[in-house]
Amino acid sequence: MAIIKITNANFDKEVLQSDKPVLIDFWASWCGPCQMLSPIIEEVAAEVSDVKIGKINVDEEPQLAAQFGVMSIPTLVVMNQSKVVNQSVGYIGKEEVLALIGK
Repeated sequence: MAIIKITNANFDKEVLQSDKPVLIDFWASWCGPCQMLSPIIEEVAAEVSDVKIGKINVDEEPQLAAQFGVMSIPTLVVMNQSKVVNQSVGYIGKEEVLALIGK
């Protein structure tokens, strides 16, 4: 499944109204650990079809980062039915990402 760019404009539709759990990757282009995590997120997106995966650039969407209390990146947040059900801060490997989404 393709990774969705989540913005303030599409957040309600893509995340809050999603019929699937959503993994959100809060990142920035200047963040080294974010760049290391990105290919892992892409692999997971290619392998998992029952979880929607989106990325939020904290520089472009500071209000969403603030809404989730993101203080460090990368931060991964799993939402299901409009509620945060799991999260992780910092770089994690593929197995940990899969565990975060319950795979």
